[in-house]
This record gives sequence, C-alpha cells and structure tokens, in this order.
Amino acid sequence: MISNRWTRWSRFAATILTASAALLSGCTTYVTSHVTAFSSWSGSDATRTYAFARSPDQQNSIEQSTYERLVSDGLAIHAFRLVDESHARYLVGLAYGSRMDMVNVTQAMPNPWPGPYWGAFNPWGPWGAFPPTVVSQSVPLYSHVLGIRITERAGGREVYNVRARTSGDEPSLVRVMPYLVRSALADFPLENGAVRTVRLPAGSGGVSNEVAVGQAAGPAATAKPAPAPVQ
Repeated sequence: MISNRWTRWSRFAATILTASAALLSGCTTYVTSHVTAFSSWSGSDATRTYAFARSPDQQNSIEQSTYERLVSDGLAIHAFRLVDESHARYLVGLAYGSRMDMVNVTQAMPNPWPGPYWGAFNPWGPWGAFPPTVVSQSVPLYSHVLGIRITERAGGREVYNVRARTSGDEPSLVRVMPYLVRSALADFPLENGAVRTVRLPAGSGGVSNEVAVGQAAGPAATAKPAPAPVQ
C-alpha cells in the first residue's frame, strides 16, 4: 500500500515539476504573427524584377543586408528576381523594429501536497488538501514587426504593403525575422485590406508554414518605410 502511494506521489510530483519548468522557460509550440496587407497588385507582370530601396539610415548596414537576404529568398518563391536597380520594375523597401514592455502575469500553481484520499471519492477536490497558490509576477514582453513595401520604380506607385507583427518572450529581432518574413509573404499577394494570423512551428526557422487562419478584410495601419520602434 505504501509503495503504491509513493508511486502515485512520485508521478504527481514529476508532473508538477514538469509543468513548472515549462512555465519558467516560457516555451511555445508556435510562432504566431499578425499580418495586415494593402494591395493594388494586378498580377499581370510576366517578369517580377526588383531591387531593394534603402533609406539613409539603412545604407551600409549589415543588419539591413541580412534581412534583405531573407526577404529575397521569400520573394523568389513567388517568381521575383533580384536585379540591378536600373533594370528593376519594382523597388522593395523594408521597415522593422522591436520594443519591450513589462506585463503582469497571474497564474494558479497547484499545491504539491495531496489530500489523504484519491480517486472519485477524494474529499479535498482536484487541488489536494490545500487550495492552489496564486502567483503574480512582472515579465518582459517583446514585440517585433517587419514591413515590406513594394513600389513601381517608374513613377513610385505603391502596389503592395504588408506588415507582420509577433510578440512573446524572445528578445532578439534577428531570431524571429525568418518567421516574420515567411508570414508576411505567405500566399502573396493577399487581397487589399486583408488581416490574418499565421502560425509557424517554433524551431522551424520560418521554413514551413503549418497553418494560416483568420483572414478577413478590415482597416489597419501601414508599416513605415524606414526602421523605427514598434508603434
């Protein structure tokens, strides 16, 4: 009897420790991005040639060129070809930024001490002999955004403007950028005013788009054409 109770207690304690470790590590299964697109894309062009347009702050930036390579790979999936600016039909501008906010998180932690009875007749209920402990703490929340703006080189007419935003416990923009790029360019071109949520498996580096949900039309703010903190 003692052995059975000890086994049950060991399993219970292991479950609590596993759940606590997951909460402390802040692990997630998906990287979720919220995407807004504005479009006047006609889709009639046979050759999608483009060059990157840089603001003065983006000139000679290694960070900028790193993100341009990611976007270039994403555009290649949609038959875009990077060429010299003098031969490009389109100019592609990038805007990106990050911010950090402190948020209060309140959660109930199960009490690890079980009641004297188990099963359907446990008089202490699912929490054991004592109620759960409510823990409240202030944790950082990081928000990252990427904007991609496509204009016609001749005349400067904007034909596509998409923004992807994600929030979570990852402080590094460069680590989430592959997910933002993949989310922003998923199902290009989206209809004008499209608002959707894209979920990518964490650890995939944005390579595989598992599911995209919640597409709808509606107004939203466009991304700025130069790097700036997330608004």
